[in-house]
Amino acid sequence: MATYHVIGIMSGTSLDGVDLAYCRFTYNDHNWIYKILNTETVPYSNIWEQRLAGLTEVSAAEIIATDRAYGHYLGELVKAFIEQNNLQVDFIASHGHTVFHQPQLHITFQVGSGAYLAAAAARPVVCDFRTLDIALGGQGAPLVPIGDRLLFSEYDFCLNLGGISNISQEGQDRRVAFDISCCNMLLNPLAEQLGQPFDRNGEFARSGQFNQGLFDKLNEPSYFAAPFPKSIGKEWADTYSLKAIKDSKLPVQDKLHTACHHIAWQIAQSVKQHSSVAQGKLLLTGGGAFNSFLVEQIRYYLGPDFDVVVPEPELVNFKEALIFAFLGVLRWRQEPNCLRSVTGAQHDNCGGAIYWN
Repeated sequence: MATYHVIGIMSGTSLDGVDLAYCRFTYNDHNWIYKILNTETVPYSNIWEQRLAGLTEVSAAEIIATDRAYGHYLGELVKAFIEQNNLQVDFIASHGHTVFHQPQLHITFQVGSGAYLAAAAARPVVCDFRTLDIALGGQGAPLVPIGDRLLFSEYDFCLNLGGISNISQEGQDRRVAFDISCCNMLLNPLAEQLGQPFDRNGEFARSGQFNQGLFDKLNEPSYFAAPFPKSIGKEWADTYSLKAIKDSKLPVQDKLHTACHHIAWQIAQSVKQHSSVAQGKLLLTGGGAFNSFLVEQIRYYLGPDFDVVVPEPELVNFKEALIFAFLGVLRWRQEPNCLRSVTGAQHDNCGGAIYWN
């Protein structure tokens, strides 16, 4: 039996803050058992939110400087988190914040220097989980499915509603996973136009009206019909989904209402087209799981044969941070933490750089 105490760090594309999850993982009799022990979400200041959001438009020197500064910032957050909760930590596992993700060009880059993080937190750090898979010809994403397989095997499907919606499921002889569509990175900017950081309970969306023209436009890109492996980056979102929303002259509530239908419809299409079963149990996590209108639409489009489970809020909010902590454990043990069946790489691989403070 082996036990690890790890802090997982996650920053999603929706820029709603830094998720910290202190987790315990125990390997016993060929099974992994996890426990989330402490959690915290640290909202971004306006300065950090603007700095991260604008990184695609700045010089290479500014990107490098931000990489270092953001790594130091994460390290300070973790150090305070450890001290406030009196935690005993073996190491830290950090996803970083994605700036570029264009796997077809062999580009993926997450700011949050592991070296600076390790120096500021005074703890070892595992980071840079995507690069090896890209080098092996893969998409470098999604990375969560190995955690879904080993930690959440009781579910037929694991669906995450973060900035991007993505799904993971066990096929006949392999794990299958891919990004489905934009999600909160589509909904949150619309809620901000109405003076709120997000659409609480989907109330704005519920008050809107469905628009067939916008629905068709959102469903138009060829990405949705493309086979996996496939993944979505901010660049794709800006070109297609966010542009369709921006170009529409509809009231904001109608845009939100229709976008929720689009997200739910694409999820249902993905589940039904890429699954060998016509029913199943689906775990729903990520910030979008709190959008009751969106969840209702997912249940509507999937139909009664699919049991959509929204777990306790802690798991909804921190599942990705939990799984990146777990990916760090697998890297620490030099075991595969990225699946070729998901990413399209040459083979399963053990990605991640380790920095010793």
